[in-house]
Formats: sequence, structure tokens, C-alpha cells
Amino acid sequence: MRCTSDFLQNLFPESCYLMSLPSQARVLFALSIPDYLNGEADGSIRHEYIDGRVYAMAGGSARHNLIAVNASSFLNTRLPETCEVFVADMKVRIYRIDDSRFYYPDVMVCCREDDKETYYRESPCLIIEVLSDATEHLDRFEKFQAYRQLETLQEYLLLNQHYPEATLFRRRNAWQVEIYRKGTFRLESVDVTVSFDVLYRRVRF
Repeated sequence: MRCTSDFLQNLFPESCYLMSLPSQARVLFALSIPDYLNGEADGSIRHEYIDGRVYAMAGGSARHNLIAVNASSFLNTRLPETCEVFVADMKVRIYRIDDSRFYYPDVMVCCREDDKETYYRESPCLIIEVLSDATEHLDRFEKFQAYRQLETLQEYLLLNQHYPEATLFRRRNAWQVEIYRKGTFRLESVDVTVSFDVLYRRVRF
């Protein structure tokens, strides 16, 4: 298998072999934050960064991508110019003295004009993840715990790709779970009402 990242190959000669392993294995490397950011800019494989270790990400299904695009497209047409909507390729940084993390949310909304790094954001108000069999536990537990450390985050939305279901957590409600399966629901963080017809447009179950 040809190595897709010359940067990582130079740092880790074994990386091409490791990249050939199943994506569920979540390959890891030990790396500094500057080296990680440089590697992500150089390579075609995305990695998430958790306290010095770098994990290769699995690819998403057609339904996964359709749902993410539906959500992001809807939000992008309804939010003011001061808000940015990102899909999949923009990282969110969660910084603590003893724990720095970079994740790639499926959809992220940022409305802070002072949050303008080239390759990541630190102040999202809304994060959306589309659940998959391989990452559902990660999205529901590890990422949820990490995302809650972002002081600007107001809502965290999980969308099921196997059937219409939205699981919503709000800061103002002490992150208590709200589950929706039809009709519409309100995203207070961006002052928008979204429908299941929009989120699951063209998605076949």
C-alpha cells in the first residue's frame, strides 16, 4: 500500500504498514501539536489527536455523508454571516494544561469572530456527529465528555444513520438527553428549527 502522507512516513518509517491495517484499529503515533498540525496539512488521511497520540480515522458511509451534508447545507443557508459552518475537514481544539485534543466533528458551527485559526476552531456553539457502528461509543462518551469542556458549546447533536433519530444535549439543561424521531426540533444555539425531512433528505434506509 502506498503511503498517503510523506510527512508521517518521514517521521515514522512504519507508518505505511500501519495505515494498511483495518481502519477500526485506530492507528496511533506519538507526536507534538505543531508536528501533528503540519502532518494533517500535508497528508490525505485525517487523524485525531489525543494528548500526544494520533489516531487514523475511518471513512464514512454514503448515508453518513448525506446526513452531514444535509445538516450543514441547511444551517449554512440560515445562519448570519458572522457564523461559519464546517463539515468534516475542520478540526476542533480542546485545550487543557494536562490534556490537548483535536477532533474532526462531522458538522461544527462557530460564531466567534476572534476564532480564526487556519486549521482548527476553539469556540464552537454547536457540534453535530453522525453515528456509525464503529464510532458510536466514541461519540456518545469520549467525545461528549471532551466537547463539554468547551465553554462556548451550547448544544451537541447526534444523528442516527440507520433510522431517523436525533439525540440532543443542551448546556442550559445540564446536558440532559432529549430524543426526537419525527417532525421538527429547535436548535437554540443557532436559533433555528430543523426538520427530519431536511436532515434525512435522499437518505435510504
